[in-house]
Amino acid sequence: MIALLLVVGLASLAVWQVHRRATKLDLIARVDARVHAAPTPAPGREQWADVSAAADEYRHVGVTGRWLVDRSARVQAVTELGGGYWIMTPLARDDGTTVLVNRGFVPETERDPASWQPHSAGPVTVVGLLRISEPHGGFLRANDPASGRWYSRDVAAIAATQGLDNVAPYFIDAERTPGQSGLPVPGLTVIAFSNNHLVYALTWVALALMTAAGAIFVNLDLLRPRWFGLRQASLHES
Repeated sequence: MIALLLVVGLASLAVWQVHRRATKLDLIARVDARVHAAPTPAPGREQWADVSAAADEYRHVGVTGRWLVDRSARVQAVTELGGGYWIMTPLARDDGTTVLVNRGFVPETERDPASWQPHSAGPVTVVGLLRISEPHGGFLRANDPASGRWYSRDVAAIAATQGLDNVAPYFIDAERTPGQSGLPVPGLTVIAFSNNHLVYALTWVALALMTAAGAIFVNLDLLRPRWFGLRQASLHES
C-alpha cells in the first residue's frame, strides 16, 4: 500500500511538472510577443491599479516627458559589461505624473554624474520595456535609502527618497536607439526564464517506475517461499 501511494504521488508530481512546463511555454510566448510588438503608450495614472507582472511586464512602451536630472538614483548591477550601476532617472510627464526610467548601465569607475547625465532639457520620448518594481533589495542585501545604496529597482522607495509624487508603479528599461553611444548604456535587459520542467517530469516518472519495480520485486520475493511451499505440498500429495 505504501509503495502504491509513493507511485501515485510521484506520478502526480510528474503530471504537475508537465502542466508547469505548458504554463511556462505560454508565458515565454506571451513575453516574446510583447517585446517584439510595436511600442504603445505607457500606462497612465488611470491604469496603474491594473498593472501587473502577468499582464504587463516586458511590454514595449513609449513615454514622453522631461528629465529630472537632479533626482537620479544609482542601483548596483552586474551586466555583460561587468559591475556598475543602473541609472534610474525620473521623467516628468505633462499630466503631472512621473515615470522612473532605467536609462542604462554605467561602469563602477564612472561615478561622476557629468559623464552620464542627459544632455536634453526639453521634451524627450523614451521607448523601452515596462518592468515591475523590485521592492526591498537584492539577494541578502537590503536597500539603504538613507545612504543612497540601492540593490534593486524599488520604485516606491526611490521615489520617496528623491521626493517624487504621482510616480507610476513601474519603471521602463530604455532601449538602445540606432547610432547611440556613450553612457549610460541602454538595452541590456536580460529576458530569460528557467524551463527545466520536462527534466523534472522525467525524473519523477523514473522514480515512480523505480518504486513500482522495487515494490514488485519485493512482493515477488516475499511470495516466493509461499509459492514454493504450496508447490512442494502439491507434489507430496501427488
